[in-house]
Amino acid sequence: LDRTWLSLPPEQQMDSKAGFIDMVKNFSRRMLLKSYSLVGIRGDVDFLLWQIAYQPDIFQQFETRMRDTRLGQFLTTPHAYFAQTKRSIYDIPGEEDGDLQRLIIDPGERNYLFVYPFVKTRAWYALDMDVRQRMIDEHIQVGRKFPNIRLNTTYSYGLDDQEFVVAFETDEAGDFLNLVMELRETEASAYTLKDTPTFTCISCSLPE
Repeated sequence: LDRTWLSLPPEQQMDSKAGFIDMVKNFSRRMLLKSYSLVGIRGDVDFLLWQIAYQPDIFQQFETRMRDTRLGQFLTTPHAYFAQTKRSIYDIPGEEDGDLQRLIIDPGERNYLFVYPFVKTRAWYALDMDVRQRMIDEHIQVGRKFPNIRLNTTYSYGLDDQEFVVAFETDEAGDFLNLVMELRETEASAYTLKDTPTFTCISCSLPE
């Protein structure tokens, strides 16, 4: 949000916010949208909108309408990550219906969302599939030590700069910190090329 917006008279600020909220509500039947605040956490982002839809066109239409609002004139998008659900190519122990679960993004009501783009090294793809599966199994075992953290993995191959966008939902920020620390010690971590920037997002209704 451009800081010049803060110098507007209070009534103009209220009107611009109300118009923006109304615009979002008009898209409620076409996409699922969750809002999060990053004020005081990142210097380059004030809020994040997690948008979920069946077709990419809806995101473009949303952005176009947003720019037409009064508030939209004061907004920029410093980061945007586009990804799609897909069945995992790996076997997920204990998830017989895992394929179906991974095709659906259904955000919960957790306090925090941690989002970042993710890229593997080319050396990872040169490994035999059974070697990768073994390392993925270790990765999964670590993740299951933290049952209160929910992972949403989406795929960006050919759609955006990264290969994956991962979004973790939890009620305790410290639990996510501990999870990431443990994952750094797994064998698969050596094949991570990029996993930044990271966004720590606090769940917040759009009016809030």
